Amino acid sequence: MKKIILLSDTHHTLDERIFPHLETCDEIWHAGDIGKLEVTDQLKKFAPLRAVWGNIDDHSARKEFRETTYFKCEQVKVMMTHIGGYPGRYSKGIKDILISKQPDLFISGHSHILKVMHDKKLNILHMNPGAIGNYGWHKVKTILAFDVEGKDIKNLRVIEFTRKEN
Repeated sequence: MKKIILLSDTHHTLDERIFPHLETCDEIWHAGDIGKLEVTDQLKKFAPLRAVWGNIDDHSARKEFRETTYFKCEQVKVMMTHIGGYPGRYSKGIKDILISKQPDLFISGHSHILKVMHDKKLNILHMNPGAIGNYGWHKVKTILAFDVEGKDIKNLRVIEFTRKEN
């Protein structure tokens, strides 16, 4: 079993209130809009990191990470990209990739809107962890925590943080 923390849209800052959650996870997944690589460097101190770059990320993030990544966690096939949409409203070209690659779990960020939805037509679970950074219109910062055991995704938890005024 692997304990996962999923986050997105840090936009150059890492909220220290998430650190206790990072200390107990096996892997951290970042769905893009990292900002400074210091953010991912700090995340790597807690656990192995899987990340993709987002639309605000510069050449240094694009050199270190891919736009889209595919991997297996336990027996769950995962596809992660920053701009992907969600079931019924996938971004251009994403549905074709999902049909071709057939992941069990599709992760995207970008919208700053927390969503966990099952695409019944494609039999794919979609997750968007919302945003944990200080930039954007979201009122609450969110991350997702869950366990992957074999083919199962279990114990999904939404972790919320009040957004401090800048």
